[in-house]
Amino acid sequence: MTQAVPMTEIWRGDILESVHSGHAVVCRPDGEIVHAWGDPEAVVLPRSSSKMIQALPLVESGAADAAGLTTQHLALACASHNASKIHNDMVRDWLSHLGYADEDLICGPQEPRDIAVRDDLIRCNDPVCRVHNNCSGKHSGFLTLTKHLGADKNYVSMDHPVQKAVLTVHEELTGETSPGYGIDGCSAPNHASTLKGMARAMAFFAAAREGQGPRETAAARLRDAMATHPEYVAGEGRACTNLMRAMGHKVAIKTGAEAYFIAILPEQELGVALKIIDGGTRAAENAIAAILAKLGVLDPAHPEAAKYLDAPIRNWDGLQTGRMCASSALR
Repeated sequence: MTQAVPMTEIWRGDILESVHSGHAVVCRPDGEIVHAWGDPEAVVLPRSSSKMIQALPLVESGAADAAGLTTQHLALACASHNASKIHNDMVRDWLSHLGYADEDLICGPQEPRDIAVRDDLIRCNDPVCRVHNNCSGKHSGFLTLTKHLGADKNYVSMDHPVQKAVLTVHEELTGETSPGYGIDGCSAPNHASTLKGMARAMAFFAAAREGQGPRETAAARLRDAMATHPEYVAGEGRACTNLMRAMGHKVAIKTGAEAYFIAILPEQELGVALKIIDGGTRAAENAIAAILAKLGVLDPAHPEAAKYLDAPIRNWDGLQTGRMCASSALR
């Protein structure tokens, strides 16, 4: 097995203080590897980086159109959102339109990442709800497909038609039989694959064009929804949102827990999958920005890119004490 390679360096003054290592792959739709760092065959849980795969049956089945979902809804179905007002309002309206309510979501309640929304809940003595869960958009998509199929509401069970459809799509797009799954933070199954398999799946999304068939059309719609509405995919201040804006809404990217990241590059028809092995989110954001710059879709001089590529580290008094930068392997 090829070892993980250093990807992100943390410098304090002239001293290298920390190093984050990982694996990354850039693939074409046929699985051809264009670039690789570390082990392309490393088997990893992609966590929330796989949400566009989990949302594909929602669109491909016709359920999204039957429910009248907009491109914003599709972006939210792929989101790990901040639980800002735009996210919460859309999920509540979505559920109401379907005839469901907060308690029908199986994702569990989660304190909003949006500090203003969290503080309002505290001031008003209101409860934290399942709508506030960062995965509530994905789960609203699961409920939409559940209703379309006439299935029971235990949509996170591996025996449920929704999860069977997700597994089928996952294996067909990665070109692999998944070796297993874990239960995600939102209680939904999350299927493992190699980094190469996930990059290949993302390349499928990159190459998909509307009108090429039901699956390709669905993939193109989800990809374009993410790139067009990055504020629904994550939220203000988040790397996914900031970097998609910096790339002119031409590339879709998505983070996942434990330092996973994917990118979908339609113009080059390339997919990227990245995993930092110690789970450090700061390193995953730095490394994906470096790879996007290497592939020519992110301008390193863009102010948002600079936040992640060669980011200053400051102390509590605002003094710059160091910097975070990509390793020579990525540069």
